[in-house]
Amino acid sequence: MEYILGIDIGTGSTKAVAVGMDHIAFDSSQYFYPTATAKPQYSEQDPELIWKAFQDSIKEVVGKVGSSPLAISLSTAMHSLIAVDQHCNALAPMMTWADSRSTAIAEKLLASPQGIELYKETGTPVHSMSPLCKIMWIRENEPEFFSTVHKFISIKEYIWYRLFKAFEVDHSIASCSGLMDVERLVWSSLALTTAGITNAELSKLVSTTYTRADFDPAASLAFLKAGTPFVMGASDGCLANLGTGAITPGIAALTIGTSGALRMASHEALYNEKAMTFFYRLDEEIFINGGPVNNGGVALKWHLRNLFQKEQLSPEDYTSALAKMETVSPGAEGLIFLPYLQGERAPIWDSKSCGNFFGMRLTHQPEHFTRAVIEGICFALNDVLQSLEASGRQISQLNVSGGFVSSAAWLQIMADITGKRLVLATTEDASAVGAAYLAVKATGRSEVYPSPVQNESTVVEPNAVNHLVYREYFMLYQRLYQNLKGLMQEMYVLQNKG
Repeated sequence: MEYILGIDIGTGSTKAVAVGMDHIAFDSSQYFYPTATAKPQYSEQDPELIWKAFQDSIKEVVGKVGSSPLAISLSTAMHSLIAVDQHCNALAPMMTWADSRSTAIAEKLLASPQGIELYKETGTPVHSMSPLCKIMWIRENEPEFFSTVHKFISIKEYIWYRLFKAFEVDHSIASCSGLMDVERLVWSSLALTTAGITNAELSKLVSTTYTRADFDPAASLAFLKAGTPFVMGASDGCLANLGTGAITPGIAALTIGTSGALRMASHEALYNEKAMTFFYRLDEEIFINGGPVNNGGVALKWHLRNLFQKEQLSPEDYTSALAKMETVSPGAEGLIFLPYLQGERAPIWDSKSCGNFFGMRLTHQPEHFTRAVIEGICFALNDVLQSLEASGRQISQLNVSGGFVSSAAWLQIMADITGKRLVLATTEDASAVGAAYLAVKATGRSEVYPSPVQNESTVVEPNAVNHLVYREYFMLYQRLYQNLKGLMQEMYVLQNKG
């Protein structure tokens, strides 16, 4: 059977999805790995475990299908950083996007004259998530270690080197590093000077359609047919837009997994200095503009663990809690949740923010808190949506993906809060499917990107009455953060004393 394999190398797992020539996903495999938090603000992973998950996910799908794919294309989580030697051996654990030890450096940089200049040139918000700030932290806090580093790379570059013994990186992953000039598609001299590195410490820039087939026999991929082409691919966020068909005007992609993001495509970069929405590259012609939030499914998981007093939640726990939530009216009867449990990225970019329940009464039951948590996550993404629309581009439809799509109630709340039509184009991993779609074009099987099959789509229309209710709650939600911001900063200082 002919198929293309899209692989999404995520923060929590690697998932391989087989996509047939009809552009429909039909099989998949997923392998998980842990994240370590050895110290406060640290978020680290072992790149070798991710490489092993990458190999195993390919092997399992090839074994189930019974043949090698026509091509393999890579999607990768953004903002990872690995310091390696000349043979690509990791000199320290990989720092994930959630690693926030460079918060103080990011805040200082943003307040400096070049902060906004860097944002406008690189398309990456000045924040602790960015590899630029991570490199600066290493240089300032571990100077001896910094001097021993041969290259600073992402997890995709690590895997690509294991395949081809070459340090190469696509424009998409580079565009979310805070180190690339997104208009000129070259490493930014301003960013390099700020980081204290040169081109020599970074990989060679290549197109997202860049393809190689000369993988190293030592890569332990004997189950693949010799000469199987690997397409470099792009970042998971950009490919989620492609995988859900959100690359046309008026349509945005919304993803809620552990975290969340809202993104729209355009042929030019869309700036918003106040909200610092990003503008990354899908390819040489298409920008993906948007904003990420830190607290998606992780906030609901935190709530339910406390509600059920369990470390491991079952699918039935989620189903039960969400069903009870449906008995509560919009607005959770006056209960609002600020979901900033891990600080927040867009549009407030405040690593020192924290979660809050506001409006608690004796009448509030567990189901009210569940609904408030769901609504808070949706309010955060609506905040990003409104920041995007402030650029002058109106959005009429959200193509949705991620774990939240399995809940009809959650989808309806999202539609009601945003006032937008939601379309579920695929239930498979949108980023992996997007990677496969990119490979269709990269390998010459189509002159344009495929579109997802829409005939089985789930469409959710907003309830106009509920939308009006939520508009008032959303305005209060925004004011709550502004009023509490100073107190959150004071609490952060108290918590981190000594």
